[in-house]
Amino acid sequence: MAIWIINGNVWNDEAERLERKHIRVDGGIVTNIEDGETAPDTAGCEVIDAGGKLVSAGFIDMHVHLRDPGFEYKEDIASGTQSAARGGFTTIACMPNTRPVTDTPETVQYIKDKAKREGAVRVLPYAAITKNELGRELTDFAALKEAGAIGFTDDGVGVQNAQMMKDAMALARSLDMPIIAHCEDDSLVKGAAVTEGAFARKHGLKGIPNESEAIHVGRDILLAEATGVHYHVCHVSTEQSVRLIRLGKQLGIRVTAEVCPHHLVLSDEDIPGLDANWKMNPPLRTPRDVEAVIEALEDGTIDIIVTDHAPHSAEEKAKGMELAPFGIVGFETAFPLLYTKFVRTGRWSLGFLLRRMTADPARVFGLPSGKLAPGAPADLTIIDLEKERQVDPDTFASKGRNTPFAGWTLQGWPVLTMVDGAVVWSGI
Repeated sequence: MAIWIINGNVWNDEAERLERKHIRVDGGIVTNIEDGETAPDTAGCEVIDAGGKLVSAGFIDMHVHLRDPGFEYKEDIASGTQSAARGGFTTIACMPNTRPVTDTPETVQYIKDKAKREGAVRVLPYAAITKNELGRELTDFAALKEAGAIGFTDDGVGVQNAQMMKDAMALARSLDMPIIAHCEDDSLVKGAAVTEGAFARKHGLKGIPNESEAIHVGRDILLAEATGVHYHVCHVSTEQSVRLIRLGKQLGIRVTAEVCPHHLVLSDEDIPGLDANWKMNPPLRTPRDVEAVIEALEDGTIDIIVTDHAPHSAEEKAKGMELAPFGIVGFETAFPLLYTKFVRTGRWSLGFLLRRMTADPARVFGLPSGKLAPGAPADLTIIDLEKERQVDPDTFASKGRNTPFAGWTLQGWPVLTMVDGAVVWSGI
């Protein structure tokens, strides 16, 4: 049965305004978008009344951790994709630092099969660059691509050996596949939990220096220039990394980059105490770094927004700042957090935020989704821009409750998510 979404507000990029529209969905695609001033013929169709709420292309998150296989007590494909749907995400790309590591075609196939059976949204698996993410031997890139991997990354650890990374880039380039890099020099971070800065000094903690990230960014941009690969930088957090990425783009090197909401909103000066729900990797940086990554997102040096959704158990996070694992959850707070912080305050237009979460990820990774137009996949989210409520981790669909945003009052919450023409979550 076809579906009409009536009385929706759709962002018009050219006019830079919201316009009332009716949207028809049939066979998993958007078939018509009609002017909202005239009632459509909905005979024989299911009707969803958006009631003036925003209707957008579904969000795309190209950096998430579903913890499946191996760490299902933290998250699994069912709970993770349900959490993504509640956040308005319709396509997500999951990282390979699972157990076993996603370094064989069989594990890629396991993720695809389980996502098809249990997933609420589209799941795109990354595969590891090196076997077991140990940095010693490349995986079988061709076989992993054939199995359905969309790119290669050792996320969670940096590839420490430059020759290994160059070989990986050359092989990925030959297959027209991207390299996605967690940039971190291990020699500079051992035993550290937070960034070098005011918080680390106050609490006597070893700090993670900015150069630990930027050294790999600079190295890898040079290697990308030499090999011609599409090189994508994960979770950019430092001013130094921004400078290097900007230079790489100016030189015509195929480098793209991402940033997480928490690195746009929080600095190390915001951390209230030794609560490990504020511990993530990269760590929260200085206010100067925060402004640098915001400006980089605004001028296109950083291309897209990702969540780096990284659930952990309460028991793990209770171990404290030094011993707890890095990571916070992000699906269910991403849009309202950024809408409240940047759009409601007038720094960004609504269209800018939507592009960085929809069309731009699709462009960077060559995906067919990310747009609301006739002929496009019917991956949509409806958002109540007026809805205001507090962040309550106990209501999350994710198994993870590890967020620094508990108790924050945010505005602009997703209320319905549709994937391939089917409603996968509704809070209307």
